[in-house]
Amino acid sequence: MTSYAFSQVDVFGSGPLTGNPVAVVHGADALTDEQMAAFARWTNLSETTFLLRPTDPAADYRVRIWTPGGELPFAGHPTLGTAHAWLEAGGRPASDGVVVQECGVGLVTVDASGGRLAFAGPPLIRSGPVADGDLERVLRALRIERSEVVDAAWVDNGPGWVAVRLVDAAAVLALAPDHEAIGDLKIGAVGSHAPGAGDADVEVRAFVPGIGVPEDPVTGSLNAGLGEWLAGSVLPEAYVASQGTAIGRRGRVDVRRAPDRTVWVGGATVTAVRGELTL
Repeated sequence: MTSYAFSQVDVFGSGPLTGNPVAVVHGADALTDEQMAAFARWTNLSETTFLLRPTDPAADYRVRIWTPGGELPFAGHPTLGTAHAWLEAGGRPASDGVVVQECGVGLVTVDASGGRLAFAGPPLIRSGPVADGDLERVLRALRIERSEVVDAAWVDNGPGWVAVRLVDAAAVLALAPDHEAIGDLKIGAVGSHAPGAGDADVEVRAFVPGIGVPEDPVTGSLNAGLGEWLAGSVLPEAYVASQGTAIGRRGRVDVRRAPDRTVWVGGATVTAVRGELTL
């Protein structure tokens, strides 16, 4: 049996226990794939991450990201939570204020220069319109009609997101999807709040039952993809997304498209649990 330092970080919360927790196992190089998968199933969180020595000399650390249903090449809230845990444990980035994470999609930059961490969304590997057959499948899964969708697009930066834009935030919150019909799709929905109605500009929901997460509380990768799609056109260059409302969370995600077109996604990161894992 070997012991590993362990952190559980609440990401994108707007207060205690209101965001999306990620379990982070430090110094996990000796763990096998089977052990990682088993621990991710046991935590039953959206994601569990394992900190490893980098293989790319440009990276500060390497991370593997697991859901209860398998491994992901990239995910947003685990990126911020893992960077937070690494820094809190004494990690020193090679460049001041910039953490470079190595993961399945390559290198991801995390801005650690301000009060909140923010990651640069990786390039979309699939974008553009959704074919009629795929859209029909999404509509059936969400139990809505084509007339209720303002627009739809692939916003896949690794996990496989397809997104629909609905008429407003209320329509997003009213969704009652058929999780069995979703299958292996990873569906995001977004709708705007009325101007001045609160502290968020849009409401977002994410449905991923195929990886053991019927509804993700707050989703960095989806919000990065939505920012690539909508920021600076339908939405302002910088806006705040609310997510988790429908399942009792109060996530807030800061999305910003920089002048160089990079989409930055940030939010609060707070360690809620510190301890030791024995495997």
